Amino acid sequence: MSTTILIIGLMLFFAHFLSLQFSKTNIPDVLVLMLVGIVIGPLLGIVTPADFGKIGSLIATIALVVILFEGGTTLNLDVLGKSLGTTGLLAVVSFVLTAAIVASIGFLTLGLELLPAILLGVTLGNTSSSVVIPMVSSLRLSEKPATVLVLESALTDVLSIVGVFALLQIYMQGDVEPGRLVGSVMASLIFAAVIGVLGGIGWLLVLGKVRGFPNTISSTLAFVFIVYGLTEMLGFSGAVAALALGFSLTNFQKFNLYRIPNVDKNIVPLNETDLAFYSEAVFLLKTYFFVYLGISIHFSEALLAVTAISMVLMVYAMRLVITRSIFRDDSYSLRDAAITSMMAPKGLAAAVLATLPLENGVAGGEMIRV
Repeated sequence: MSTTILIIGLMLFFAHFLSLQFSKTNIPDVLVLMLVGIVIGPLLGIVTPADFGKIGSLIATIALVVILFEGGTTLNLDVLGKSLGTTGLLAVVSFVLTAAIVASIGFLTLGLELLPAILLGVTLGNTSSSVVIPMVSSLRLSEKPATVLVLESALTDVLSIVGVFALLQIYMQGDVEPGRLVGSVMASLIFAAVIGVLGGIGWLLVLGKVRGFPNTISSTLAFVFIVYGLTEMLGFSGAVAALALGFSLTNFQKFNLYRIPNVDKNIVPLNETDLAFYSEAVFLLKTYFFVYLGISIHFSEALLAVTAISMVLMVYAMRLVITRSIFRDDSYSLRDAAITSMMAPKGLAAAVLATLPLENGVAGGEMIRV
């Protein structure tokens, strides 16, 4: 136990060192943290995901929620409006083409049947918010491409989740209604965003009173967890709700709330101390999340490794082409476009979704999980 606690402390100082080195080397700390996890996990076998039990996946989920929320607080409504079209186009095109590439390779190389191959493609069609948001922050992208990447990661997560459950329904029941599928996607996005925005506005109205109690600097994060959990229980996207809540807390001035009588007397905005605390929480959770992610990576037989590398190369080649086509606006620099083309990581959502086919008895489910 003492050794574990020692390592936890050393890991935090190591993460601070990596952040400092990034300013000199431009090597993102999240990549090094993941490599550390790979070394102490699958390569050396010092620790395994099983050693963390349920705590590992719980910390991963908490990290996702906090990272999304803090990412939402950095979004600007004016920039958001200008980038929605680009975000939607990039998210849909990238998701569909990624799913098609992965499904084709799975079908032709791994011997999966058509439906399991499509399941694999949809599972890996998203980009991970928990990876993208810290990377965007570390690489200091311009505001518009940063907003596009953050929103893309949230949208593609929803597409993957709804798509996987729809395909599982086809497998179990034999059919699914296209209209209901589209409606589920739209409902998950719209209602989750509405819940997040309304939750953020409501929280601003009571935050002044909450601050009258001692030790309440973490109360906003507790409220974010409540909103995330309730949204998921209602069948919508908790990730989008957390992102929208953070967005509403820092953009409430644009909602014209001050036109409502007496509202301006009740709203207490977030201050610098709050934002600094959320940033520190993200740093802490990010450190352990990416190490845990590295530990959770599986290295199995050579065929799977070669297939995975082929998928990665083809997906990044595809993404390079579509970003060069979409990012022709002068507001996107060559550096921003280049980084965006390389920003297609997979994370928590893909890892969780990959376990569902096996749990539902889909042929090839074991291969998909690996």
